[in-house]
Amino acid sequence: MNPHSLLDALFARHRYARLDASNLEAFVRRPGEALLFFAADPERLRETLDLAVILPELVNSRGGPLRVGVLETPFAEQRAPAYRLRRFPALVFLRAGVFLGAIEGLRDWSDYRRLVQDLLAVPV
Repeated sequence: MNPHSLLDALFARHRYARLDASNLEAFVRRPGEALLFFAADPERLRETLDLAVILPELVNSRGGPLRVGVLETPFAEQRAPAYRLRRFPALVFLRAGVFLGAIEGLRDWSDYRRLVQDLLAVPV
């Protein structure tokens, strides 16, 4: 299986936004909550593929509206310092462009559920 096919499914099947320098700022500044998936090269870091599988389940379990955008390598690596990311893959949470927090690296399902709930409860 092509390691990039799981990332491609995020765009084709789940309709997540493919973000790059031309559309990132407009995406993050829109009203509401947003989740950015900072994906490393899946051939170099296999955890990216694991999170690509987990991400749709995590979004669906949220129960409320959540815009999702994906930053692929090398753009993800260029933008990581803006959110103080040190480890990939990573999830960044925003509300109307305001940084709420991030989850770096791969976690257990229960950790994701708790951390997502906690981060989206952060007042702006």
